[in-house]
Amino acid sequence: MKNNLTGACVAFLNQAARVVQQHPKRITAALAAVLLTGGGGAFAVASLGPDAAELPVSTVQESVESLAGEQSLASLLDSMPGYSLYRSDVTRSADNAEAILERLGVADPAASAFLRGNDLVRQNLLGRAGRSLSAEATDDHRLLRLVARWASDESPNFQRLVVERDPQGAFSARIESAPLTVGSRLAGGVVKSSLFAATDAASIPDSVAVQLADIFADRIDFRRSLRKNDHFSVVYETLEADGEPLRSGRVLSAEFHNNGKTHDAVWFQESDRSKGAYYTLDGNSMRRAYLTSPVAFTRISSGFSMRMHPIHQTWRAHLGTDFAAPTGTPVRTVGDGTVDFAGVQNGYGNVVYVKHANQHTTVYAHLSRIDVRKGQSVDQGDTLGAVGSTGWATGPHLHFEFRVNGVHQDPMTIASQSDAGQPLAGAARKAFERLASNMRVQLSSVALIQQASAE
Repeated sequence: MKNNLTGACVAFLNQAARVVQQHPKRITAALAAVLLTGGGGAFAVASLGPDAAELPVSTVQESVESLAGEQSLASLLDSMPGYSLYRSDVTRSADNAEAILERLGVADPAASAFLRGNDLVRQNLLGRAGRSLSAEATDDHRLLRLVARWASDESPNFQRLVVERDPQGAFSARIESAPLTVGSRLAGGVVKSSLFAATDAASIPDSVAVQLADIFADRIDFRRSLRKNDHFSVVYETLEADGEPLRSGRVLSAEFHNNGKTHDAVWFQESDRSKGAYYTLDGNSMRRAYLTSPVAFTRISSGFSMRMHPIHQTWRAHLGTDFAAPTGTPVRTVGDGTVDFAGVQNGYGNVVYVKHANQHTTVYAHLSRIDVRKGQSVDQGDTLGAVGSTGWATGPHLHFEFRVNGVHQDPMTIASQSDAGQPLAGAARKAFERLASNMRVQLSSVALIQQASAE
């Protein structure tokens, strides 16, 4: 019987081998189908070896201290070299010594006491907003060095307050001065709601946003003409101290895509003795005889139209434009001219009249202060005074008028139609073309970076 069983098994295996040889693809497909349809189940593989629990177990021990030779682990940790921690921040108006050190990651009562008691620190750091801070601390958060940097708006130098700890643990403070370094930065933004929201999102300083609005003011109405997804590229100066930017400088070039149109500008100054100006990348002057706004870009409360007078409560022609702005906002002359009147006049309150060429006169009313005198010559952009609410005014704003031969005109129309720029020629034209070519490359780089970020 045993021989019969063996013979049957051999015959079955031979038959199976012939089937596999004759139909290999069908056998493979069948096996794959079984595995796929059984994917939701569990597959078990039986181990033919002994149970792991029954295998012998051995323990190997090795002394850790042998890795350190004769030294203990604690002594090894003590002998490891220390390291320094670095952190940067910006001062705030409400800062005291403890608040500054806490933001810088320093926990050092001795350093805190020194900052509170030192005259140089109290006068130049505590309560001074906007100053650049950097600190070096030990790995256990004790202060080694604290540096604060700042610069006045017009100064070519910056101030540096240095607080240091000597090897004996004593602190000292000193003031140093050094020249600012001029650099440049490339940036861009996309408008979703407003220009300032776009520059905030791109970490572009407000002063650069204001310059953008001024540069393109006669081509783009930043109050009403911006569209969602308008975008811009800008190259601007940075004034740096020890490699850290302290403030932004002039816009060097810019490109603004607004409502399907592209506007570009580049700053060009032929020499240190000549007066610079903005030109299109094609070399056309962007300078106008008159600026479109006597104050920096801001919310305009009313345009050139009829309105209800806020004091008299009667319907009358509003012969000018009201620019809403906080009290103290600088007011600038829109064009070159001579101060014809500077003083108090009826409902205008503090007012300045400026005479320009071609029997043109501009009026700046409700000023909180007057910074010019009668007969003084002023250039376009010079400060005349500041926004206020003197005279017949219910709140701080600038009332601005433009008169031609004594007749009131729409100041926005006059400004947009004026043209005072001189074309470039000769060597100046060649120098400008070299500069414009370089600026095109930089602005294109910003656009490519923006496109890559969007994708």
